[in-house]
Amino acid sequence: VQLQASGGGLVQAGGSLRLSCAASGRTFSNYVMAWFRQVPGKEREFVAVISRGGAMSYYADSVKGRFTISRDNAKNMVALQMNSLKPEDTAIYYCAADRSYYSSSYYRSMNYAYWGQGTQVTVSS
Repeated sequence: VQLQASGGGLVQAGGSLRLSCAASGRTFSNYVMAWFRQVPGKEREFVAVISRGGAMSYYADSVKGRFTISRDNAKNMVALQMNSLKPEDTAIYYCAADRSYYSSSYYRSMNYAYWGQGTQVTVSS
């Protein structure tokens, strides 16, 4: 599956952004979808994951209550709505996909076989 992330940009603290990730090439509904983020010099960090049908989602503690992951299997798209943004949310955001769901390690980037190219999110203070 090929992934294309978009929607990043520059926003002031307290603002909102909506990231999108368009998928192509395979049956989208067969894939668990996730968002990760990375700051230069640091490891890639888990943000959120959503199940194949969209019924279950999990979040990193740092974004819980502020970010919402969703998917539209008819449109082959997953989104990340980010509200109440903070300067520490600044990073390159990546969407990721895998056919398998690792219930005890969904937060590990090594468990995702497919990655988008990343989209930059910058939050100014």
